[in-house]
Amino acid sequence: MKYIQLRWRHANPDEPVWIFSEIEEDGREVRKLECFKNGFCDFASREEATGTTKLSTQQLPEMRELGRDREFEPREITKEEFEEVWRTRHYKSDAGDL
Repeated sequence: MKYIQLRWRHANPDEPVWIFSEIEEDGREVRKLECFKNGFCDFASREEATGTTKLSTQQLPEMRELGRDREFEPREITKEEFEEVWRTRHYKSDAGDL
């Protein structure tokens, strides 16, 4: 498994600003969290989902490709980092420009 955190820079308050994904070796999402500016996170897994969050039906692009778009800042994270957000359903960054 691989775990990524994707920072999404935009001005739409109705869209998430952080996306966390657990990805299988074949590049498909297993679990996902979409976290909003206020820290609240919707989630999706193969069994359930909240809000409008859904697992991608396509393989996710490589990190390098995700980072080509200036709106996105991807980084690989640890399983423990992912599990903390998954468990709490909350992520509040101290990044001032969100």
